[in-house]
Order: sequence, then structure tokens, then C-alpha cells
Amino acid sequence: MSFLLRWLRRGNAEQEMSDELRDHIERQTDANIAAGMPRDEARRQALMQFGGAEAVKEGCREQRSGFWLETLFSDVRYGVRMMARSPGFTSVAILTLALGIGANTAIFSVVNGVLLNPLPFPQPEQLVSLSESKPNFATGSISYLNFRDWQRNNHTFSSMAISRPISFSLTGSGEAEQLQAELLSSDYFSLLGVKPVIGRMFAPGEDEVGGAPIVLISAGLWKRKFGSSPEVLGRTIRLDGSGFTIVGVIPADFDLSTRSFRNSEVYVPIGQWKNNFLLNRGAGLGIHGIGRLKPGVSIEQARADMDEVTRNLIAAYPDSDKGIGATVRPLKQDMLGEVRPLLLLLLGAVCFVLLIACVNVANLLLARSTSRAREFAIRAALGAGKGRLIRQLLTESILLGFAGGGLGLLLAVWATRVALQHLPVTLPRAAGVSIDARALLFTTAISVGVGIVFGLAPALKSLRPVLQVTLNESGRGGSGTRHRTQSIFVVVEMALALVLLAGAGLMVRTLARLWSQDPGFNPRNVLTFNLSPPPSLMNSNAETVRAFSRELSRRIAATPGVEAVSMTWAALPMSGDDEDVFWLDGHPKPASQNDMNWAVKYVVDPDYLKAMEIRLRRGRFFTPQDNEHAPSVAVIDDALARKYFGGDDPIGKRIRVKENEEMGDGTTEIVGVVDHVNQWGLASDAQNLQAQIYLPAMQMPDGFTVLVSYGTSAVVRYAGSAPGIIDSIRGTSRNMNSEQVVYGEQTMDEIISDSISDRKFSMVLLGTFAALALLLSSIGIYGVISYLIGERTHEIGIRMALGAQRKDVLTLVLSEGVRLTLLGAAIGIAAALGLTRLMGNLLYGVSATDPLTFAAVPVVLLGVAMLACYIPARRAMRVDPMTALRYE
Repeated sequence: MSFLLRWLRRGNAEQEMSDELRDHIERQTDANIAAGMPRDEARRQALMQFGGAEAVKEGCREQRSGFWLETLFSDVRYGVRMMARSPGFTSVAILTLALGIGANTAIFSVVNGVLLNPLPFPQPEQLVSLSESKPNFATGSISYLNFRDWQRNNHTFSSMAISRPISFSLTGSGEAEQLQAELLSSDYFSLLGVKPVIGRMFAPGEDEVGGAPIVLISAGLWKRKFGSSPEVLGRTIRLDGSGFTIVGVIPADFDLSTRSFRNSEVYVPIGQWKNNFLLNRGAGLGIHGIGRLKPGVSIEQARADMDEVTRNLIAAYPDSDKGIGATVRPLKQDMLGEVRPLLLLLLGAVCFVLLIACVNVANLLLARSTSRAREFAIRAALGAGKGRLIRQLLTESILLGFAGGGLGLLLAVWATRVALQHLPVTLPRAAGVSIDARALLFTTAISVGVGIVFGLAPALKSLRPVLQVTLNESGRGGSGTRHRTQSIFVVVEMALALVLLAGAGLMVRTLARLWSQDPGFNPRNVLTFNLSPPPSLMNSNAETVRAFSRELSRRIAATPGVEAVSMTWAALPMSGDDEDVFWLDGHPKPASQNDMNWAVKYVVDPDYLKAMEIRLRRGRFFTPQDNEHAPSVAVIDDALARKYFGGDDPIGKRIRVKENEEMGDGTTEIVGVVDHVNQWGLASDAQNLQAQIYLPAMQMPDGFTVLVSYGTSAVVRYAGSAPGIIDSIRGTSRNMNSEQVVYGEQTMDEIISDSISDRKFSMVLLGTFAALALLLSSIGIYGVISYLIGERTHEIGIRMALGAQRKDVLTLVLSEGVRLTLLGAAIGIAAALGLTRLMGNLLYGVSATDPLTFAAVPVVLLGVAMLACYIPARRAMRVDPMTALRYE
């Protein structure tokens, strides 16, 4: 309160201080006169004795409490006035900073939402993911029976749970529709600390096979189908033709996405899954788990505990569990996958843009400080110390930083919205991306930080000129030191811009290589979709299911625009995988399933090769005669042929497929060899299981075939547009049975595009950052060359008066730009050769030191720099020698 009163009365205090100072000077003047000095000399000596009135006042003010706040207010007011006096300079500086700060805030909001924010569950550090480690897969699916043994026998987990994505056909509530669903063990939600909106969660034991058919529904489905009525509890909905009683509603804000869990509309106990293989200890079936560690238990202790559990299971069940271990990883790490290095790389890249923006504004401030040199000299002559002047200049630069930060925040809000629409489909936790309090704090911090960074060097440089020289100059004269500093800044900008250009160039080359990659099939005009059969088909025998599949294929094939169709019951390239094990006929049967040979399994119809346009290398593909009554046959890919048959022709050879072991004599004849297809993506296929085997759908065992009654997939080669053909197929399906649902349609081009979405996202952002860097760098070199021409106008006039031609002036100016650009490019190349190695995981078919990229990028940089230099160079060419000779 006392400080506030003093601040309100500061005018009186200033007047009192002036009066007192004047009194002291007059007394000293009188004393000097009494000593015999003339009056004018006596006053001059009195003033000299006090060292300058303003300096004395400043010293007195510094002794007052709260003076720093008064000074701050004064500096801010003066800084605002100076910004208002130079609207052009202020606008350019603020916009430059806004671009850098806005881009940084937008990327930070993504990093914050995905990487930094903790999982939205109690004690998230205790949560881990659980998978089986097995041949070819470090994080494979868990068999249901093994999970039950893990639950019983571990000593380090307070709870474990499993999930498996599925879909159900909802009927009896209007038009039939397909619902995303999850099969869960009872304690899945309680492990995560999730509470129902109404009702209850699953109780222990309700997830056992044979339990009561109950279901939890999402808040979205509750609102859409039941109007958020609390009377929904106890009501029955029909899923895949069976009645399920609603016991609870999951909150709308629940959000989790893992390799086997997605936010769904219905959640069903896993014991309700009508899958004949659920109680097969050797079948994983796409099940994965999560766990919560006991308090004080480390993840290393949990891994050691699970190692002991799995060793005991191997001893008890050697046939199915040999080679099976447990993979325990922090849940957040498992969710993030490989996205962490990608986001950190992008954050580092956007920091380069901010640095270029800072350097650009620092250059602007240096150029502006030339016109203020007299002002600083006069203020110094009046007694202002260096610290006081530096504080004033830093206040002005921080004001620019805040203004740029405010505008940058608005740009970041817009950019974040745009980014959310284009984030890779594989990016985890994208729903958590927003401009939150942490992002606001980040923006504030970098606004202050960049204000200090770009303001400090110009502030220090502005105070170096000798006072007398500055006062004697007309205000136009320049400083060689200042020019060198500006040149250094431009070199730094060029170096940073080249690093970003190199990164963007490498990503462009990577995408070009990926798009030119042959995936082993022709993705153009190929449509994939899922189909849920009518509930009346469910629980049918194998013959009925086969008849349905044949009729469905016939009807879809007759749909206008369909050129070829095949049902697919197992793996589909880049969409979903399924594996089987086999061994060569004539060789001893391996001791356990995991000692057998693994292959990706495709269960398809005879027209699959025509639909996908996969090249047949040898032999034949399936025909309609390869049905349930014919001998078992298979087609393999060239990778399996090379690995297991070497140079021998595999046609006519026999293998024993585990799935078909009980059929006929247990052997399967190889009748054809096809090209290998990229199952795991364009870029990562070589890192995973390569061998592939095709089996005819009609020859699958009855136990496998009946599962098709719960859902199947199809691939269609079509003519025309994808939306038109899917509408026609839906019409065909409805005409066949109104309770059939076609869903999940995607073109194969879309699937391939999604598989490289992270690289496309990186390329777009790095390209955007590189373009910003190039723009800001070109502005920087334009400013420096313009300043240089202004300083050398007199020299240019003399040259032209002595006979220099316009082209000589052009060469003089451009040579300065070339010198700065080439020096920056050399430094940038050296830096890029080291930094681009951090992009190794994103590159494909291109090395981090790709010669073509590193040859092209300096050329682009030099070309843009020359365009930026040409404008001031043309102005220099038009200098009138007579005017220049009179120029001061």
C-alpha cells in the first residue's frame, strides 16, 4: 500500500527532488562566487561538481523502494511509443516472430498431448501392456488359457486384464447396423479406475465361458439409441442375433487406444465369444493384455516374475507353450510405439524456424539501431548508464516478443485445428492434442526467451560506438562491426534453412521411393470391405456357411461394375494379419507348435489373384474345383519357396499345415507359386515374417468355416468410382438379406496411403518448416544487402562516375549475397550431414547423406537468395552518380 501511495504521488516527489538539487547547486554557486569566481564560471563548476543533474536524479531514484517497477512502466511506455513510431518495422518483426512462435506452439501442443501428458488414469506409472513373445513376434497375442494362468500365478501385479476388438451386428432396433465392440475380461475397467455413468461394471467371474450374456454400452450409443434414459439398465439388445442385457454405461470421456483396444460402442465379456479356438492354449486370436503393478514393484521385477511364470507353463504345456514368453512394457510406451522420435524430430525442426525468426528480427533491430545511435549517445551524455540503456532495449524487444507470441498463439490455434484433421491415423492419443495451460505457458516462456535472445546482441552492439564520434556524425554513418554482425546472422539463417531443406528433401525422396515401390499387387481400383451375415446364419453348420459364401460371391460378382471378387477369411495386405504353422512332408513333426515353420496365411477364393492382380510365377491358382471334397492344395509365395525349397521346384511338393492336420491324409499339395506381397507395409515389410501361404476358402476345416457366419471380408476389383460401387454392393447385400451389414470399406490405395501416413505427415511439416525458413532467410539476406547498399551509396556513385557499368554494380552486389549464401550453405551441409542421421527410421530407399539431395538443396538455397538480392541490386544499378556524390 505504501508503495502504491508513493507511486501515485511520484510527481510531487520529482518536484521536491528537483527543488532540492537546484538549491544545492545554487548554494555551491554562491560559494564559488564568494571564492572569487565569475558568476558563469561559478555555476559551471557547481554543475560539474554534481556530475550532471539528470545523473544525480537517476541515482536518487534508484535508492527508492519500488524504483524498478517505476522504471519498468516507464520503459514499457517508451517502448510502445517507439513501436508505434515505426509501424512498418514493428509489423514485419511481429509477423516474423508470430510465424516462428506459432509453429512452435502448434507442434508443442501435439508433443504435449501425445508425449508429455500422463495417461488419464489413476497411478498411470503402474500401468503396463502384456503380450506373448513368440517366434517372429516380440509382442504377439496371448492365448486365453495362458492369460488365466498368468493371473493366478504372478506375484507382482495387483490385477491383469485382456481385450480383443470385434464387431457385432445390432438388429431389432431399427435398420441393422454394425457396432465396434471389445471383448474384455471382467476387471478391465476397474484396473483402469473407470467408473460407470449409471449401472455397474462386470463382476468377477462374469467373463468366464458360459457366463450370462451382459453388455456395457458407450455414452454415445446410450444417447443415440436410448435418449440417455436411466431406464436402459436391464434392457436387452440383440448382438449377432443373441440377446444381451445392458448392465452399465461407460463415460463419454473414457479414451484408450492400444494394439488390441479401441473406444467402442459395446463391451462384452470375453467368455461370450463364440470362437471354437478360445480354449485352445496354442491360439492367440488377437488377444492382448494390460496390467497394474503392485505399489513399489518395478517393471524389471515384473518381467522377472513373468519369466518364472512362463517357464513353469512351458514345463507344464511343452507342446503349446515352448518358446512362449511374456513381454511387459509401460503402457504409455506401448501406446506411443515409434512416434516419440518422430515428434521430437519435428519439434527440433520447428525450433530451427524459431531461431531463424529470432536472427531475422535481430538483424532488423541492428539495422534500426543505426538511426537511433544519436539517441543512445545523447542519453548516455545525459547520464544514462549502459545497464539502463540495455534494459530499455531489452524491454522493447520483449514487447515485440509478447506481441509476436500473442499473434503466434492465434496462428497456433488455427494450425492445431488443421493438424488434428491431418494427423496420421496411426498417431496415438491424438484426441488429447489441444492448446492447454501448459501450451500457454510454453508460448509465454518462448515469447520472453526470444525477446531476450534477439534483443541482447543488438542492445550490446548499439552501445559500442564512441560517444564523441557518434555525436559528431549526422546519424547516417554505419559501423563495420555492425555490418559483420548482420552478415554473421545471415550466414546462420542460411545454415539453418539448409538443414531444414535437406530434411524435407530426404522425406520427399523417401515418399517418391515408397510410392514407386511394387507392393506385389495392383492397388488401383481395388476395394475392400467387411460384411456381417444375417443373425439367422450364426450357429449354422459348415455346409450352410459354405453355401452362403458361394451365393454371396456370385451375387457380388454379378453387381454392375464388379470385375472380380474374392472372400478373404484371414490376412489381407497391410490391413490385418493371420499366421499358421507348417512343416515339410517327409520331415519329422517338430516337438512343439512354436518349433514349426511360420507363414502369413491368406484364405481366399479362386478369383483372388484376378482381384488383386498378383502375378502367378509357376503352376496354377485355385479353381472352383478346389472345394471341400477335393484333395487339399495350397499356393505359396516366392519367399517361402526360396526359404524352404531352395533351387528345387516346389510344385507338386507337399507340406503339413497345422490348420489342416486332421483333414484327409494331413498333407497339402503345393500347386502354384505367386509373387511376394507387402503384408506389413511398403516400408517395413522386410522387417517381419516373409513366408506366405494361400489356402482355398472352401477347403478350410469345419471348425474354421463356421466362424465365417460371424463376419467375413472381401476384395473387389471394380470399374468406375469407389463410392458408386460400394453403394451398389450394399444394395446387392440388402436384396440378399436386409439384416446383412456392409461396413469398413476402404480402397487399397487408401490402405497403402494410411500405412505411410507418418512419413507423409513428416514430409508435409518438414516441407512447411523449410519453406518458412527459406522465406525468412531470403528476407534476412534482402535486408542485409539493402542495408549494405545504403551504406555504400557514396562508393557506388564514385565507381559509376569513374566508368563502372551497371552490370559491374550488379556483380558487386550479388557477389556479396553469393558469399554469404555459400558460407551458410557450407556450414549447413556440415550440420545436416550429422543431424539428418536422426531421421534414419523415417527414411526408405534413401541414405541420410543422399548425394542427390545434398547437391540439390544448396542450389535451391542459392537460387532463392539470388532472387532476394536482385531487388536491392537493381536499385543500386539505378544510382545517379551526381546524387550519390552529394550523399552523406
